[in-house]
Amino acid sequence: MTDHKKIIIAIDGFSSSGKSTMAKALARRIGYRYVDTGAMYRAVTLFAMRAGLIAPDGTVNADALSSRLPEIEISFALMPDGSQHTILNGEDVEAEIRGMEVSNNVSPVAAVAAVRRDLVVKQQAFGKERGIVMDGRDIGTTVFPDAELKIFLDAPAECRAERRVKELLAKGQQVGYEEVLANVKSRDHIDQTREESPLRRAADAIGLDNSSMTIPQQDAWLMERFAEAVNRAESSDAEN
Repeated sequence: MTDHKKIIIAIDGFSSSGKSTMAKALARRIGYRYVDTGAMYRAVTLFAMRAGLIAPDGTVNADALSSRLPEIEISFALMPDGSQHTILNGEDVEAEIRGMEVSNNVSPVAAVAAVRRDLVVKQQAFGKERGIVMDGRDIGTTVFPDAELKIFLDAPAECRAERRVKELLAKGQQVGYEEVLANVKSRDHIDQTREESPLRRAADAIGLDNSSMTIPQQDAWLMERFAEAVNRAESSDAEN
């Protein structure tokens, strides 16, 4: 990429809507840093599971988890193949946090107000120098409400479940479509109805239903939106 004004790009959307795939590809192409906030919530969920803070029925001991948040350190490591792994307290947990057990518990954990507030602070710190692509559920509404480019991804739950099944099977995890679809719908409900930073489209976000798009088409569409956002930001600077 040629030199340009560095901006913040917020990509929000429903679970398995392709946020991470889109965000990673864009970050690589334009030379920005990528932050997967979903991985951060998954890491906290794994910590809670290991600490016995989630009951068999999925109920989270919110008070106990809140008191232990200072014990949780999350970072990201770039692998030789270019992929990004999530590090929880010094341990590479990338494979473990992507499994169905974590997927089934992450939304209740992410609904804990103290967890969201703690991770929002960490996420905002990542963006202090701008030049960042961040995906999640509340990036354009809570984490970076002034982001120069906001995208909101959506697709029917059935389409998203099919994608998720293919992704998990490719990783060697044996899952069924109905199980994954139920998980997707449950997460949608919890994400949209939680009190703290619920999933919603920011008023100035650009919506995209990518259910019938190929990844190259999606990437080309996003590059056009990125170029437009940079032009707007540079024009605004020039006027001021």
